[in-house]
Amino acid sequence: MKYDGEVPQEDIATGERSTRNRVARSILDHGPSTVADLAKRLGLTQAAVRRHLDALVADTVVEAKEQRVYGARTRGRPAKVFALTDCGRDAFDQSYDTLAADALTWISRAAGGGEQGEAAVTAFARARIAAQAEAYREAVEAAPPEERTEALARALSADGYAATARSAPVGEQLCQHHCPVAHVAEKFPQLCEAETEVFSALLGTHVQRLATIAHGDGVCTTYIPKVSHTSHSASASTAGRNPA
Repeated sequence: MKYDGEVPQEDIATGERSTRNRVARSILDHGPSTVADLAKRLGLTQAAVRRHLDALVADTVVEAKEQRVYGARTRGRPAKVFALTDCGRDAFDQSYDTLAADALTWISRAAGGGEQGEAAVTAFARARIAAQAEAYREAVEAAPPEERTEALARALSADGYAATARSAPVGEQLCQHHCPVAHVAEKFPQLCEAETEVFSALLGTHVQRLATIAHGDGVCTTYIPKVSHTSHSASASTAGRNPA
């Protein structure tokens, strides 16, 4: 095949789509991101990132938001961040949402609806996360006390939650940048609440949910206060509830 020095238009288009997908995937894995964050992460210029973001915004895959700040605000104008829309998340792996939501609705109705129905869904949510938690427990208990949040983040990432751990004032934050059941959890918050209870039990301390993807935040954020590792007492009943 003769090469005349020009790149075929279809190859250019394919390359553009590939890079655009990398931008969207980076936001999925790391949560709402600034142009500078994405440029550094992907090895692109900020101008190139802006161009791809413009296209993703036009396709309703990504939306621009004001950066959410927890704690004291710093001076200056809040940075603009880009987060995936519901449409953008759908493009990855949420094809079973309707089936899952229908199943939980059936469980609730079969139990009699009302408080009984809610209790049945809660029981299901706790049983579901308990089954997952065994693998998380092994990872957490194998880690030194000061590295247990990081170990839990790695275990969650293996299950598709794209989780990270980072330092926070007087503690840590566990961030889940992706939630495979976000749409279902929007209708059935018991899923988030059961997960939060398990985090509390695994880490041996009261934890508090600051934000969830199910309620429109770009990332699920759980605050884990600094604790004395000589005491490993935790009360699941005090785990922070899924924010309304």
